[in-house]
Amino acid sequence: MLNIVLITGISGSGKSVALRLLEDTGYTCVDNLPVRFLHDFIASTQETGLERVAVAIDVRTPGDLDELPGVLTSLRAMGMALHVIFLDADDHTLMQRYSESRRRHPLTDRLQHEGINASLQECITRERDLLAPLRHQEHVIDTSDLTPGQLRSWVRDLIQTDRASVILTFESFAYKRGVPHDADLVFDVRCLPNPHYDPQLRPLTGRDAPVAAWLAQFGSVEAMIEDIASFIRKWLPLYMQDTRNYLTVAIGCTGGQHRSVYVTEQLALRFADHSPLLVRHRNPLLHKP
Repeated sequence: MLNIVLITGISGSGKSVALRLLEDTGYTCVDNLPVRFLHDFIASTQETGLERVAVAIDVRTPGDLDELPGVLTSLRAMGMALHVIFLDADDHTLMQRYSESRRRHPLTDRLQHEGINASLQECITRERDLLAPLRHQEHVIDTSDLTPGQLRSWVRDLIQTDRASVILTFESFAYKRGVPHDADLVFDVRCLPNPHYDPQLRPLTGRDAPVAAWLAQFGSVEAMIEDIASFIRKWLPLYMQDTRNYLTVAIGCTGGQHRSVYVTEQLALRFADHSPLLVRHRNPLLHKP
């Protein structure tokens, strides 16, 4: 069966990183393919016997971008093994990345042709408006505070999942860096006891045994985990009945290193029978190359 990965999202959010990862893992990759050619491209790849293809489509494609959601629906109706990954980032991160790369936003020239001398911020805002219908129905990864290595790892994990059911993702994050844009449900565990104040535990993470043992001794920690798990058990069936393809549950603490990581790992254990299940940690300390 032909496996298709579509990479889309906001310019500057890491689509090139994701596409290079797919190329390195054996995908035949095409960047900036016009939407009107997507059906024909997939048909031709089937005829040639290719098994894995990846396509990047974004705001650089003029005119027919609004047709993409309908094209994706028709491909899924045909039984295609299709992964769509929408990459996003907050405005501050995007502005910083453009400043560092000194690249022009892809909408700059198009808006000038319309008689609009748009700033970078205005281009980003227009792009968000154009891509909003697609963002709300596909799997979103917020790359704002991710390293390229983390993004490659997350994309690799995602394309290896079986799409027979809703992709359930548990993700830890740091409130000091902001709530991730890809979160559907957010739980705040900053009220729990904090290992940060123990000098021996401070350099460790919530995946280390000493931190896990320290947190496990508190009844409030167990109660918080069970309350979150009970909420998800109750409402997950309704999310699965919806048309969504994913549910991302974000767990946050101050630094994203101890409490949120431990709670995320414990929730993943409680939902180990759900497939596909993904576990993510936004703290670079927890990244596995």
